[in-house]
Amino acid sequence: MNFPSSESIDTLFALQREFFASRQTRPIEFRKHSLERLKQAVLDHRELLYVALDEDLGKPKGDVDLAEIGAVIHEIDFALAHLDEWATPQAVPTPELIAPSQCYVTQEPFGVTYIIGPFNYPVNLTLTPLIGAIIGGNTCILKPSETTPNTSLVIEKIIQQAFAPDYIAVVQGGRDENTHLLSLPFDFIFFTGSPNVGKVVMQAAAAHLTPVILELGGKCPLIALADADLDLVVSQLMFGKFINSGQTCIAPDYLYVHSSIKDALLARLVQRIHQDLPDIGSTGKVVTGQQVSRLEGLLSLSEGKVLVGGQSDAERRVFSATVVDQVKWDDALMAEELFGPILPVLTFDSVDTAVDLINQHHPKPLAVYVFARHTQSATPIINHIQSGDAQVNGVMLHAFSPYLPFGGVGSSGIGEYHGRYSFQAFTHKKSVRVVELPDKPV
Repeated sequence: MNFPSSESIDTLFALQREFFASRQTRPIEFRKHSLERLKQAVLDHRELLYVALDEDLGKPKGDVDLAEIGAVIHEIDFALAHLDEWATPQAVPTPELIAPSQCYVTQEPFGVTYIIGPFNYPVNLTLTPLIGAIIGGNTCILKPSETTPNTSLVIEKIIQQAFAPDYIAVVQGGRDENTHLLSLPFDFIFFTGSPNVGKVVMQAAAAHLTPVILELGGKCPLIALADADLDLVVSQLMFGKFINSGQTCIAPDYLYVHSSIKDALLARLVQRIHQDLPDIGSTGKVVTGQQVSRLEGLLSLSEGKVLVGGQSDAERRVFSATVVDQVKWDDALMAEELFGPILPVLTFDSVDTAVDLINQHHPKPLAVYVFARHTQSATPIINHIQSGDAQVNGVMLHAFSPYLPFGGVGSSGIGEYHGRYSFQAFTHKKSVRVVELPDKPV
């Protein structure tokens, strides 16, 4: 893949600034028409996306339809249905201090925006933020992940079909190209990826006082209380932990289970893995051989007991579904977000102690999942663990609702998007006060 020169990136940036200044992105009908063009281009490239996502990540068509193409189309349709409402200026009361006057809040676009997409859901997590840029009335430069090259090329074809580059464009590249792009005075930056790279993005944005949204990650706990439905926990772990080889930012990173149900739960989980994910490549592909080697290294350093799995092949980029019991907080598997199909298992007896230890060792995760037959016992837990989002008796699917804001807190992220929250993320709330003057006598 040929990456662009710094000069060509600068030219593209200048063209987008000029296009935004022309105010052509401002009309709501222009934004809606842009969404329709994007939707059609995605659908036109469906077959190419199936092939590319299989080559890059080993994703089956069903997963692509649900979490990649389907998620984007659903978000577009929701925005088309609600954009007129979101974009209507909101009248607010006028306090006596500044009466008589009329006050309202309008939302205006930032300008030229930059979206940095990740590798794990490269279509969804690159194009869904783009929907926010479009409905906000911005222009946009996208940089899809260089570690999913086949999918990134299809994303570029989608954008080229739908838009002129002075409005929306793709820049392919790696660290050097991203570094140069981050040096430019963008009006808004949206990044999805690791906390370490998020710090680099935020530092670069600070040079221009550019606002950012950072969608990061963290070690999301799945907490199974003593009255949890064991079959439900197992089915949700099979879905949430092992889909896409565990490469999901809101996947359960570790299982924290009450001691009274641990043995029964793990027996059912191991049985399901043997039944449904029996082969080394059953969970799909890990994004690079280097990531497989990283997971191998962490597992080799673990003092836990491997109950199932542990096989890997860096050359084929595969890692088997793996469960490791008897893990402690200082274990190698608990040092960082795993982002792979390895499930460490920790045990607790006291719920209060469990909450304290989560807050102590891995505070502010992107999501917290609590399983309990009596859901009222889960409420204090999600209220006492700061997190981006939370679910009771389920995992990950909250991210599919356009009515819910999606985002982290602290080290798991800054800001949120989806649905109306995407419109709010990519616009500035502008306060307006109008003082009507009496007519002058002729």
